[in-house]
Amino acid sequence: MANGKKLVIVESPTKMKSIQGYLGDDYEVLSSVGHIRDLASKKEIPADKKAAYGKYSIDVENDFDPFYVVNDRKTKTVAELKRALKTADEVLLATDGDREGEAIAWHLLEVLKPKVPVRRMIFHEITKDAIREAAENTRELDVSLVDAQETRRVLDRLYGWDVSPVLWRKVGSGREGTALSAGRVQSAATRMVVERERERMAFVSASYWDVEALASQTGSSFTTRLARLDGAPIARGSDYDDNGNLKKAVVVLDEAKARALAAAITTAGRATVAKVEAKPGTRSPRAPFTTSTLQQEAGRKLSMSAKHAMGVAQRLYEKGFITYMRTDSVALSGQAISAARAQAVSLYGDKAVPANPRVYKSKSKNAQEAHEAVRPSGETFRTPASLASSLDRDEQKLYDLIWKRTVASQMADAKYETTTVTLTVAAGEQVAEFTASGTVYTFKGFLEAYEEGNDEKRNGRDDDEDQSLPAVAAGDELTVSDVEPKGHSTSPKPRYTEASLVKALEEKGIGRPSTFASIIGVILDRGYVSKRGQALVPSWLAFSVVRLLEEHFADLVDYDFTAALEDDLDAIARGEQRRTEWLKSFYFGSEKQVGLRHIVDNLGEIDARELNSTRITDTATLRFGKYGPYLEITEPGADAEAKPRIVNIPEELAPDELTPEKAQELIDAPVAGDRVLGENAENGKLVVVKDGRFGPYVQEVDAEEPDEVDQATGEVVEQPKKRGVKKEVAPKPRTASLFRSMSVDTIDLDTALQLLSLPRVVGADPETGAEITAQNGRFGPYLKKGTDSRSLDDEKQIFEITLDEAIAKYAEPKYGARRASSALKEFDADPVSGKAIKLKDGRFGPYVTDGETNATVPRGEDAMAVTFERAVELIADKRAKGPAPKKAPARKTTATKTTAAKTTAAKTTAAKTTAAKTTAAKTTAAKTAAAKTTAAKTAAAKTTAAKTAASKTTAARSTASKTAAASKTAAPKATTTRKAPATQS
Repeated sequence: MANGKKLVIVESPTKMKSIQGYLGDDYEVLSSVGHIRDLASKKEIPADKKAAYGKYSIDVENDFDPFYVVNDRKTKTVAELKRALKTADEVLLATDGDREGEAIAWHLLEVLKPKVPVRRMIFHEITKDAIREAAENTRELDVSLVDAQETRRVLDRLYGWDVSPVLWRKVGSGREGTALSAGRVQSAATRMVVERERERMAFVSASYWDVEALASQTGSSFTTRLARLDGAPIARGSDYDDNGNLKKAVVVLDEAKARALAAAITTAGRATVAKVEAKPGTRSPRAPFTTSTLQQEAGRKLSMSAKHAMGVAQRLYEKGFITYMRTDSVALSGQAISAARAQAVSLYGDKAVPANPRVYKSKSKNAQEAHEAVRPSGETFRTPASLASSLDRDEQKLYDLIWKRTVASQMADAKYETTTVTLTVAAGEQVAEFTASGTVYTFKGFLEAYEEGNDEKRNGRDDDEDQSLPAVAAGDELTVSDVEPKGHSTSPKPRYTEASLVKALEEKGIGRPSTFASIIGVILDRGYVSKRGQALVPSWLAFSVVRLLEEHFADLVDYDFTAALEDDLDAIARGEQRRTEWLKSFYFGSEKQVGLRHIVDNLGEIDARELNSTRITDTATLRFGKYGPYLEITEPGADAEAKPRIVNIPEELAPDELTPEKAQELIDAPVAGDRVLGENAENGKLVVVKDGRFGPYVQEVDAEEPDEVDQATGEVVEQPKKRGVKKEVAPKPRTASLFRSMSVDTIDLDTALQLLSLPRVVGADPETGAEITAQNGRFGPYLKKGTDSRSLDDEKQIFEITLDEAIAKYAEPKYGARRASSALKEFDADPVSGKAIKLKDGRFGPYVTDGETNATVPRGEDAMAVTFERAVELIADKRAKGPAPKKAPARKTTATKTTAAKTTAAKTTAAKTTAAKTTAAKTTAAKTAAAKTTAAKTAAAKTTAAKTAASKTTAARSTASKTAAASKTAAPKATTTRKAPATQS
């Protein structure tokens, strides 16, 4: 029986603890730990559903009905939720208030199938007042938001699973064998980065000169810059186009002219103030943070990646310090405006705020983002200093940024005055005009609290340097000294940073605030781009991928088309479009678009070799192969069938740096390898070091036998060819890769022989007698004993480790295949396990562990900045998710056994039937000669399998399953009707 408690289900374990404290004992708060189910993988689809759902886990012929399964990691979570549900008299689904949160709430409703009233609880900050108000003011599930999120998920599956296989076949694999992928947003983002690099590659730099001088008066001096010569403007970088041509009529100084002019100005030594112009101005504060502007500023000012910034913001939100961090609204509530204004007045005085509050309006019309900007939570804002003991370093930095931006957004305009001084100098027969500018703030206003950062600007040197100018008047005489001619070159557009890419994606309408961090994470993980400092540099792999998409999937990577998809999803979220009709148009085509299926079915032939080739010079072609990019050199006049020469490309060389000149430099460079180190005394073979396509290595080769010479004539005797004798296949020569610490220039014979002798036998395990060997592998040095391996700390240990040390290594825990390296940091004991927490550097990156649970430090987060509290949080989250599922061993298929269909979304466990193993298949009749045929066995097995499959119910998710709870069944049949959500009041 119900005990009167209300069951509140949130997404995060961290939220769970805070909210439980705010709601009290009348509520039980549990966490779903994110999504509990998703689209099935192909192997999870039962045999009787393969025909309809087998390709995408979506029945495209039946209103795009998706087939969901509960995540293996979430079975315990679901069981715990069902246990709590038995004693609850009401369920409050308190997942996040955006589309994804709404979809999680719907999936919980579908899986748990509560018989008690269900309501939706929404809050945008985790404070006592906000949580209690949310619990008292609930609503029904928003089916339009669910439809929009489900459409997005189906759309991404159709797009990715149709386009990605083309990349696998025609381009290959990504970084360290990572499977390539295509996606409607990630592909557009990759294209943007590649297009910027193409622009940089095509850019033609132009050179120009100008003159700078120091002007002085009564002890005060300032820097001036040549602006005009005889009334005509001097060329600046902005006057040139990307081809190095001038866009307007200006005076171009070369080095000789600039030096001659500088000499004439030095000789003159005096300048006259021609005019002084003073212009007043004002600057207004920026709006409070949205998700995208928060990511941009965190990148500019804190050097945080988008993913890292969102992770820190998530922690701040879950701890109750800021409002919900996924939003594109710039609006503030009345209480937030009052709090910001009050804090500004208390810190900077009454004049710091304008007479009327500032009201910001969002340009977005998304239904899912109809709440506040990212701001400090509560009716009064806590200062960063007051939270110093509650936040780790990254949290402190990001909270400080959010707090300052929010307070500044309600402060008064800054007022300033910009003064420009123009000087004239008689330089021989020419009149040179110099200018200098300076800005003085008469009232700093919001700048007392916050000033927005800037992205790198192109030709930024064209702007006059802001400086303090002395009081001068027209007609004043000034001294001119330190006259210096300066040469400049125009620069291409800067590469995207994470901040500027987020800004560009938002401007183009590609993606949504909640997806920007994951988009950038995907293109980094796939090896499409890498980071050089803050800049995003595309790989040659990205060039091949984008070229394929542009040539064969042009509509799918068109920016306007991608943005239109987002607008359509927004329309579905607002209830203005129907999910099914929209998906039919996208997939099958309509009057407005061709349709994904038509595009994929009519691809035609794709020349993979041409696709992965870029002509650099007439003789050098860049090709992208299985192991990365390389130059293929065709010598002029060479035989058409001659094997072209291969030249490696340095990993650190960016695509725009591979100019024809650089390519020739690589071609002409002496080959570092093919150096004979000496002879192996044991077998007489020569040991050679080479620099191969896949890295430097040493190899044993046979010494060339000297030709036999006729003593009488001195001519080489040709040996007669033996006909009809099959040529023996030569054994492969022994090779060994150099360690990372070794160089082809310094390696000697002894070291090479050690490498060739690997794997080294360390000894035998005294308990089992198994041989233990030390060797080097793809992921570094390791020990091997049968199928059991242990990582070594460094390459030197391969040759130095003793048997006792090796046995000690095997006595240590394996840590789930991670390198058991020494701890980078050590913390106090974990409050749950009671064991000391350590920060370690594993094979796949840094992680924290208490010896029982390992939790990876998220990509982009500074591992050395992890605090004890953060380590406890990471381990707690990982512990809540449960262990990673183990891959099921491959099952051998026999004639008389069938694999039971896997239970589906609703997790209805069908009784296991032994029909497939009945004695009918093993009767005496079956032992006769006639019945022993494979055909008879196959027929019997198929019949039995059909009966078994028919007896199992599935829970393929139905579009009609959003009906009232009373009408729900364990396995609803898919229909075309989508009704109101199954919430109860």
